[in-house]
Amino acid sequence: MPKILLLSRQPLVTRPLQEWLDRTADDIVLVTTPKAVVGSESALAACFPQHKLVDDYHSWSTEQAAEEAAREHGVDLVASTSESDVLRAARLRARLGLPGQDVASATAYRDKVVMKQLARAASVRVPAFAPVDNPQDLLDFIEAEGYPAVVKPRSGAGAEGVAILRAAADVTAFLGRERTSDVPYLPGQWMVESYVTGDFFHVDGIMQNGRIVYAWPGQYSGGLAERIRDQLHVGSVLLAPEDERTAVMMRMAKDVIASLPAAALPLAFHLEAWIGQDGVPVLCEIASRAGGSLIGEQFERAFGIHLAREGLRAQCGLALAQTAQPAAPLVAVGWVLLPPGHGTFVPPAQPCPVPGTEVTLLREPGAHCEGVEHVGDGAASVFVQADTAEAVRKLLAEAMEWWHENTVWR
Repeated sequence: MPKILLLSRQPLVTRPLQEWLDRTADDIVLVTTPKAVVGSESALAACFPQHKLVDDYHSWSTEQAAEEAAREHGVDLVASTSESDVLRAARLRARLGLPGQDVASATAYRDKVVMKQLARAASVRVPAFAPVDNPQDLLDFIEAEGYPAVVKPRSGAGAEGVAILRAAADVTAFLGRERTSDVPYLPGQWMVESYVTGDFFHVDGIMQNGRIVYAWPGQYSGGLAERIRDQLHVGSVLLAPEDERTAVMMRMAKDVIASLPAAALPLAFHLEAWIGQDGVPVLCEIASRAGGSLIGEQFERAFGIHLAREGLRAQCGLALAQTAQPAAPLVAVGWVLLPPGHGTFVPPAQPCPVPGTEVTLLREPGAHCEGVEHVGDGAASVFVQADTAEAVRKLLAEAMEWWHENTVWR
């Protein structure tokens, strides 16, 4: 195994990197935060003795510290575990002359304007869109394309900062939140696009050299930005092999990946798109990292592969566990994140009676909640495995009905 500089802000308790990689003590220079190693101090000392802790992980100083550590230890590769590190890792590779995803590829998978420009040039359908570098750009777009419109950070993830604009008052509200925004209102930071209606899908898998190694699509229960705005549940069911949308979404993923600058080493990817009444998919976005929320566990249950683990190992030069496209999932799988309400959480007193369901509380009974704060926020999760996708959908619906009838928010 080569010497690796590994950027990760994920807690070692929930993302045990030392178990994911074959060797760590002599081979991994881990750059992480004090918060990420709480409860894993012994593992840090034993498995990552060459670690470097940084207090302000997202600051420019961390990138400088990472480069200094890489040069000090003579690393051969740079790897990362989060989408926020994709471009940073690529810049480090460029500075150090190392292989892996380069800046052009990382930019295309992070910057939604660049992404959609390249996809559109390859005849992939995308919404009408434009960069927003000042208020006039936003007003010009709405004047040309009309309402509703969606304004979002160009390098955002998990629907962070997304605003759906349906009237002039929404534009005023968006412009008025500048001082409280985590994403600065500066050139190069924002974009706007037309609102797309249709069913929402995702495709997850591994790609290499501009092609899919293996992947599978699933259908979301609804839009992610709408989930936060309307305090809804979010979930997904993997599509059946015979579902005509399976081939549609796989073909779109193939076309999108082929349209963007490729990386030689394998990478995990997560694509999202809508399919409207005409049956033609419209690209929402694609990322060169594993899907978040419960998508990773869903894929692992269906195919026996943890995509975040697989993607990290591939960045570290380790062999893929699978190199061919599966014909079908091992089992039909679906999940849902049930939204936290407003008030004190009183969960159901009895276990879920719906057969084949696994309900896991994500908030402690008695916890005070203030609704859905981000896409991955949930009071509980529900997983269902069944013989068919249709059976999964039916059981999930029954489990959600039971939950809402038996959960109290005081």
